[in-house]
Order: sequence, then structure tokens, then C-alpha cells
Amino acid sequence: MKFALSVPPTAAPTDLVDLAVAADRAGWDGFFVWDHIHLEDGLPLHDPWVLLGAIATATRQVRLGALVTPLARRRPWKVAKEIVTADHLSGGRLIVGVGLGWPASEFTAFGEPGGDRERGDTLDEALEVLEGLLHGGPVEHEGQRFRVRTRISPGPVQAPRPPIWVAATWPHRRPLDRAARYDGVYALGRDTAGGLTLEQIATVRARIGPDADLVVPLEPPLTPREYAEAGATWLISGPDAADLSTPGALDRFREVVTAGPPR
Repeated sequence: MKFALSVPPTAAPTDLVDLAVAADRAGWDGFFVWDHIHLEDGLPLHDPWVLLGAIATATRQVRLGALVTPLARRRPWKVAKEIVTADHLSGGRLIVGVGLGWPASEFTAFGEPGGDRERGDTLDEALEVLEGLLHGGPVEHEGQRFRVRTRISPGPVQAPRPPIWVAATWPHRRPLDRAARYDGVYALGRDTAGGLTLEQIATVRARIGPDADLVVPLEPPLTPREYAEAGATWLISGPDAADLSTPGALDRFREVVTAGPPR
């Protein structure tokens, strides 16, 4: 079992980098940041990929990435360059988290379609382009949304590419099928914040196969052993966006980070 932190980028960038360094020293296996343009409650949000560049150079062992990047609002070739650069800066420690994005208002606020089906179609096509570019070979893609005839250089440090985790909200079938084609699933409950029951985790494990990572939020009083027996491989902890932005919250969370993972 591996343990990771998922952190909203609502604190000062230097504080977020310091948290990542503390997590690295305390033995956490992963440090991930949210990827949002804005949230309806107006909380301040910093760019995750700029943060990841700084975190990559300040840490030594912890895996890092964004949980999750909504590819439907991004050009996959731009994301590919960001991934490769962060992978080089970290010495091959990047994990790529992708999903539909949430909430839908983060799309509609900028005049983009917010429906799940359309975002899902765009995500599938963007993943196809992204994977091809990350493998380093020539890409010839002629789709409904993207037309690509090129390759990017350099390729990532990790071969054949960094692992890709796909977010899925239980019990939706399409995201789980999508995740089964890649390296792991970040599985969430219906409200996109809560975790899954042990029975649901076991069902997800059966759907995605024995080798993929199964990443779930840690929800006490369930124990890491119970999660592992159900099929989970990563447990995610962290504050919500509002918690980290309230007075004193950063200091309280830093204590959680420095205490290390609940092995």
C-alpha cells in the first residue's frame, strides 16, 4: 500500500512547495495538487503545473502530479510538453492524473460545453493523442476534435511513458472502462469527494484487472489493511479547498504531513 496527499492549490505557492518537501522527508509516497481554473466559491487557486515544476526540483523521492487534469479543456500536445518537462525535472517521478473535470461550471463559465458525454468524448480522443505523443514516435491522428501529424522531443524520462491514472465516479461504467485501458483509476464516490465502500472497491478491482493501480480516498475508520485486502494500492489523504484557506489550517495540515503516512 502507498500513501499520498492531494492538496488544493489555495495556499501561497511557496507554502505548497514547503508542504511537498515536508511530505518527501516524512516518507509519503505521493504529493498531488488539484487542477482547476476557478471554483464557484471564489477561492484563490494557483496553477498546478507551475507548482509541479517547483515541487519537482525541491523534492527527491515523492511521486507527484495533478489529480486530476481535465483534458477536455486542454490541448493534449501542450499537456504532453508539460508532462515531459515535469518528468525530467523530477527525474522520472511524475504520475499523470486525468478526468472529465469538476464542476461542470468550470467549463460553462468560459463558454465551453459542460455535458458529461461531450467532455467524455473529448477526453477519450485527447488521451489517444496524449499517449501517442508521450511515446515519442510520430503521431498521425485525424479525429473529430484534434488533428495531429507530428512528434515531440524529448520524450519523458519514464519509459514507455509516465503512468496514467483516470478518475472515475462510482458506479459509472464508461470511466471505469476508460481507466482499464491505462495504468490506474482514481475512484471516487458519487459526490466526487467521498470514498467507496470495501465492496465497491473490490468491484472496481475486478473491472480494471489485477495489475492497474486502484487509488481511493482514505476514509476512517477503515484501515489501510482493509483497503489493501479489497484491492486498493494507493490511499489519498488531504484537506478540502476551504479547509486549507482558513486561518490556522495550513499549520494544522503541516502537522499531518510531517507526522508521515499512516502505515
